Amino acid sequence: MNELLDLVSKRWFSDVLFCIQEGNNRFKLIKDDLKFISDTILSDRLKLLERYGLINRTDFDEIPPKVEYSLTEKGEELSALLGKMCEFSDILPPKCGPRPAKRSFCGTGCTGIPISLPGGKRP
Repeated sequence: MNELLDLVSKRWFSDVLFCIQEGNNRFKLIKDDLKFISDTILSDRLKLLERYGLINRTDFDEIPPKVEYSLTEKGEELSALLGKMCEFSDILPPKCGPRPAKRSFCGTGCTGIPISLPGGKRP
């Protein structure tokens, strides 16, 4: 359980997972959707998702090289669980005053992290 919690709490982990679920199946599409993620972190998160069997990586024998990502059955299951956790987090009472304005990024209604700071920057 601790390993799972450590995994899903990594910065950008759920964002990348939800992006792939939404159909952004290429590196550039994910990068465009997650504007503030670095190439290095995105690459790391994709490798991590693949290592844990949550996504499939398909390499096409083309020039220029083409790679596509898709969720595995385990990835779909985890995505559904994280979606439920996002919904549950919205019904918890705020610990210290009202919650800051948040936008659902993953399309599941999840407002677990603030993704808009002054100037349009993400945390």
